[in-house]
Amino acid sequence: MDIVFKTESLTRSFGKKVAVNSVNMTVERGDIYGFIGKNGAGKTTLMKMALGLISPTSGTYELFGEEASVPQRRRIGSLVEMPVFYKNCSAYENMKRYAILCGCSDSEIHEKLDFVGLGGVGAKKAKNFSLGMKQRLGIAMALLGDPEFLILDEPVNGLDPEGIKQIRDLILRLNREKGVTFLVSSHLLDELSKIATKYGVINNGVLIEEIRADDLKQKLGTSLKITVSDAQKAADIIKSLEFVDPEQVSIDNNVVTVKADADRSGEISSTLFENGIIISGLETVGVDPESYFINKMGGAV
Repeated sequence: MDIVFKTESLTRSFGKKVAVNSVNMTVERGDIYGFIGKNGAGKTTLMKMALGLISPTSGTYELFGEEASVPQRRRIGSLVEMPVFYKNCSAYENMKRYAILCGCSDSEIHEKLDFVGLGGVGAKKAKNFSLGMKQRLGIAMALLGDPEFLILDEPVNGLDPEGIKQIRDLILRLNREKGVTFLVSSHLLDELSKIATKYGVINNGVLIEEIRADDLKQKLGTSLKITVSDAQKAADIIKSLEFVDPEQVSIDNNVVTVKADADRSGEISSTLFENGIIISGLETVGVDPESYFINKMGGAV
């Protein structure tokens, strides 16, 4: 297991307030780690510690398997809170100022702007950018130097649906095409569930759960409720399907309930139809990730 970021009993206090409380977190290479928590739960504080912006009160953390230091942090890009720009400068001019600090070439600037979809904005000033454009410019800046690990704090906050999709697609492209590992916080849990490979849930500074997306899917599960003309015959047919556990099939009047993924509904329906069963209703039920996480945190995010 190649670990990019690991904490052990990481704690940060501000006076009597414990913002991050003895957190043990593991982000593996290739992860898109969805970091979930209410406002004030400790997400941003932990991210700032990873970036060396603030120091822990106690506990330790490693970057790329070594004690955190300047060389390791040079392998990280970040967008924490709102991106900061020179408002009267273009996207290129803003990038150029950051590129000087990290020794990046003009060709890399143009490559990053093209990658985030800002290669054609020309001399348009940053103050006239939409919020989505500003977020993409912030990510482009974070990509200078080709970081292996990208930390994004609420990157879709305040964006419209099109802007959210653009940022989501950008994260997936960077992960799949460039192999970038992500630590991403977001209040939009449904959106996060479309990209995350692993989740960490923090509440009042305490990491209450870490779980991989595949394990969460198995944990939540889904069931199909099928209204049919002959419930007993339908149940017997469904039980004979190789992907169905017979113990997970039940009957209630003319409704058969079977625990199965929603993408199996077509196969089940066609098998019933071929055996003369009339289907008058089919519903997928289950606990969605958003409801699961909100319940974990004891209320709305």
